[in-house]
This record gives sequence, C-alpha cells and structure tokens, in this order.
Amino acid sequence: MEKQLLISACLLSLLALVPTQAAERRTAKKGSQSAVVENQVAESRVAEIAAMLATEPRGAGAPIADRQIWDAVARSPHFKNVVRGAEQLLKQTMPDLPDDLFLDFSRTGNRSRYDKVWANRHRRLAEMVLAECMENRGRFLPSIEDAIAAVLSEKTWVMPAHDISLANFHGKIIEIDLRAAAKASLLSTIDYWLAAKLSEKTRKLIHTELERRIFAPFESMVRHGKPRMWWLTGTNNWNAVCLAGVVGAATTTIEDRQRRAFYIAAAEKYIQYFLDGFTPDGYCSEGLGYWNYGFGHFVLLAENILQATGGKLDLWERPKTKAIAQFARRLEILPGVYPAFADCPLHAQPGKRIMAYVSRRFGWGWEEWEQQGLGLAAGPSLDLFEFGLLTLPNSISERPAVASSDVKRPLRDWFGDAGILISRPAADNPRGLGAALKGGHNAEQHNHNDVGSFVVALGKATPLLDPGSEVYTRRTFSAQRYESNVLNSFGHPVPRVAGKLQRPGRQAAAKVLKTEFTDEKDTLVLDLRSCYDVPELTKLVRTFVFSRAGRGSLSVTDEVEFNSPQAFETALITLSPWKQLGPDTLVVGEKAESVEVKISTKENPFSLQATEIQEHLPGRVIPKRLGIVLSDPVRQAVVRVAIAPAEHGK
Repeated sequence: MEKQLLISACLLSLLALVPTQAAERRTAKKGSQSAVVENQVAESRVAEIAAMLATEPRGAGAPIADRQIWDAVARSPHFKNVVRGAEQLLKQTMPDLPDDLFLDFSRTGNRSRYDKVWANRHRRLAEMVLAECMENRGRFLPSIEDAIAAVLSEKTWVMPAHDISLANFHGKIIEIDLRAAAKASLLSTIDYWLAAKLSEKTRKLIHTELERRIFAPFESMVRHGKPRMWWLTGTNNWNAVCLAGVVGAATTTIEDRQRRAFYIAAAEKYIQYFLDGFTPDGYCSEGLGYWNYGFGHFVLLAENILQATGGKLDLWERPKTKAIAQFARRLEILPGVYPAFADCPLHAQPGKRIMAYVSRRFGWGWEEWEQQGLGLAAGPSLDLFEFGLLTLPNSISERPAVASSDVKRPLRDWFGDAGILISRPAADNPRGLGAALKGGHNAEQHNHNDVGSFVVALGKATPLLDPGSEVYTRRTFSAQRYESNVLNSFGHPVPRVAGKLQRPGRQAAAKVLKTEFTDEKDTLVLDLRSCYDVPELTKLVRTFVFSRAGRGSLSVTDEVEFNSPQAFETALITLSPWKQLGPDTLVVGEKAESVEVKISTKENPFSLQATEIQEHLPGRVIPKRLGIVLSDPVRQAVVRVAIAPAEHGK
C-alpha cells in the first residue's frame, strides 16, 4: 500500500509539471475566446439538464456513514496498509508552502521544489481521509481539519508556473488552472464523504472558497469571457482536467439544481474541444502519460455526469470516444512496452482504472486490465474524486464481464491520420522484436521535433528509443523550448541535414509515400524533406521495413540528394550499454534484450560519433546519441541501418 501511494504521489507530481498558459495557449483555436462570449451555454439546454438532476447534490463515491461500502474497503487486502500509513503521518507536521517557495519559479524557473511540497501536502490529506473513512473512529479528523485549513489559506490555488505575472499570487485576478481544479474536486469530495464529521466552520470555509476561487470565475468566464482562460476552448489535456475538476465540485456542493445544470451544460458543450485534439483514429499526440491524465479526466467527467443525470446524459456517445479509449491498447509494442513519444515519461504505462473502465464500458473483454483495475482490486488512489467515481460503485459496476474476443494481438496498429505505425512480432514468436515508427509533424501537442523517429523493443526493454520528456523548467514551455537536446531533433534517431536539425512547425511534416502491410513484413515510406530548412535539399526519403522473419528485424534506410555537396548524418538514441564490434557493427542493450546494428553507407565512408545528451531528464538518466556521420559532403547518399536481436541474446 505504501509503495502504491508513493507511486501515485510521484505521478501526481509529474503530471502537475505542466506547460505554462502562454505556451499551451498556442493549441487553442484562433478566435476561440471571442466564441466563448458569442456562443454562451443555451439556457434551454440548462433547463433540460436540470430536469435530469436530483433535488440534492451528490458527490463521488459514498459518505462515511455508508458503512456497507467503507467497511468493504477496510476489509479488502488491497487497503491493508492505508491506516498504518496514515498513523505515521499523524507524527509529522503539515509541509509548509511559504510565499518564498511559490516565488521560486519566478526567480529561478525551477518547478520541482514547489511541486514536491505540494505533492506531499496532497498525499497527507488524501491518505488521512481514506484512513478515517475506513476506520470511522475520528482520530484523524483534527489533522484533516488542519490540512484543509492550510489548503484554504493559500494565497492562490494556481501553480507558480501558471502565474508568471504573479497576478493570482497578488490577488489581482482569480484564475482556474489544473491545480485549482484538482483542489476543487478534492475538497468537495472530502466535504461529501466526511459531511457532519467536519466542523461547521471548516465546511463553511470549503464552500466559501469554492465559490470564490472556482464557481464565480468559471461562471463569469463562460457567460462573459472574463477572466479569459484559454483552456475552455483548448484542445489538449487542460480542457478535460479543468472541466472535470470544476464540474465535479459543482455537482457535489451546489444546492441549486438549475445552477448545477449550468456546469454540466458547459461541460457538454466545451469538452468537444478536447476531443477535437485527437486525430480521427484516436491518436494522442501528447503521449501516453498525458493520455492517462487528459483522457483519464474525460473518463471522470463522463462518469460524474452519468451519475448526476441518472444515466440520461452520456458523453461516451460522442463519435470519437471509442477510438480514443483504444489508444493505449493500440500503442503497446510488446507486452508492457510503449514508446515515449512527445512529453511522456520513459516506461509509462496506461492507467489501470482507465483501461478497466473502458474495457467494461464497451465490452472489450480486456481481462488482464479488468482483473487489476476494477473496483477495490485497483487499490488506493490519492485522487479521491477518481477513487470515488471509478473504484467505488459506479455505472459499470454491475455490467457482466465479457469474454475476451481478441486473444491474439494484431500484427500491427496503423494510426493513419497521425502517421504512427506499431509493428509487432507474430503471436507464436514471444521473443520477437517490435517497433514503433513515427511520422507526424512538428506542431503536435507537447511536440518534440521528431518526425521520422523510431523505437525498437525486445523483451521488456527498448534498447533503441525515444528518450521521452525532460524535467520541466521555465525553458520547457517558452520560446527556448527547442534549445533542449532531448526536445529538438538532436535527441531523436533522425537525420541532421547540412548541419541543421529539424525545424518546428506544422510545415515540418512527414508525407506518407507508401504503406504496405503483410503477415511477413510492414513497409512505411516517408518523405522528410519539409522538416529541414535546407534549400539545397532535393530529396530525403526514409524507408522503414519491419520483417517478422526469424526473431524479427527493422531496417531504416535514408535516401538523400542535394543540388550541391552537403553534410549528412543520422543517429541512434539509447540509454543502454553499447559497444562497437567492428567498423560497421554495434551491439546495443543488455543480454537477451540486446540488438545488433549493421550500418551501410555504400561508397561513402562514415564515422561513429557518440555523444552524451546532457539535459535534465527524470531519474537523471543520460541518453547517448550514436551519430552515423558521413565523412565528406555528398550530393547523394544512401544510409541504411539494419537492426535485429543480437545472436548471443538467443
């Protein structure tokens, strides 16, 4: 249990390290803020939804007085360490969040120091509330009230990186960001669960601060466009996360049924912007970690509205939701192995509650996920709103399990709208190679300049990979973003052309020239020329051929032509040990999870230039760039890299 909560705290901390509003605003549609005012939520729709709602508000999960539910939680072996962990917290003081720590970001650009303390405060409050609901003895209540008072007294609920001007900190404006929305759903859920167990003073303060910091600014934004908060019509995770938190707090605490209906109507209208951020085939360009975060909050929003309206209003009926729900399943290269494209942590995994929920919702029969993610089997969560909606009884709790209908994973998943290919070995080859191949463009959500990138998987490892996200700082979401050598194309296995890296922007896009998929092999051919601002470049075609023969192999061939001699190189990226066996042969990886790399440049000599990428990555890992550099400028060249499981790995 303690390990689970620690992992949850780390994930909360990582997901809270989110882009500044200035940078993320670029993903909102042009002119969308004026549209907020012009296209207000229709009062007729509010009235229709009000008729669906109960007279009294209801929160996520169950109040502490419902002992049948909470006693079942207390008896579950998945929760055996919750009370013990909370007892240890009683011996500790509430971590302080002084003004100086909030101002740290504005002075230094560091986001981690503040966020670490915030995550510890959140963990303390959530864990003690869970323990109190399970035990029902009152001994955690004084510390819970102290923790709530500390949260309610913060100058602003907006995180420092989202308050660059310090207008929220100085009380000049009250905005809602990811953190503020999360606090709203947390506090409203605690108020609903503990109800009369809390002092009248604490409950009144919770409602007062929710009104001041969340409800008043949200209603003003939707009705009048002020304060202007771009995320209402943004097409990334902010939209779903903020709507889920705000609407969750409203449906839990607002007494007036008509007013509650206004929040649901607003969510019904504006959540479409979030869904529009996915390609028609459901691909999430923000990466798997943000699919967990953003789409995970869509799940919460949809479930909350289903419960509030007695099943009458169902966001899952939107056309694209089924495809989006399948994204993580389709992204998996080998069992438990996923590419870390975009701002995604290495080794990210799909959220088990999300996967179990959508499997049961759509009857997909993903037994391995349902066994670990449905009901109490999912264990504790530090997100009490999520816990109440997805772990305690909900709209899918009574749905019968469906026998799995896709025992065999398909040989490939092709996200044609996004240009992403996931190639897998044959089902009877469990020790085979897998690969993720990326086209796309350089203006994606949480973009890296990585058109043409690829990941090679073997066993549980990715000996050749995309290094994933860096530790967020002020630079990460600023005009200096691509100074980072893990965010620009230097940190990806793509060419450097005439000494230049890939350029950012929508015009830097892979053109799919050919796809050919058979049981024996998958072929993907991309034109990468537009990704490089090199006038002399007349051709740059990258051809991926994934073969399932033997234990599998991947060949990556670059054909380049210039109208005058120019420098050319490509690269491999790894976090694994590597060694050079000969002038054209490398081994990368460890033991049975290592690959052999054969390099061919025909008549053009090359050198291998290994460079450590010295950027700040989670876990302080240091990727190595193995540059394959042609020794002389060329007018035309063909560089081929052939990758297969190393012989000694058999």
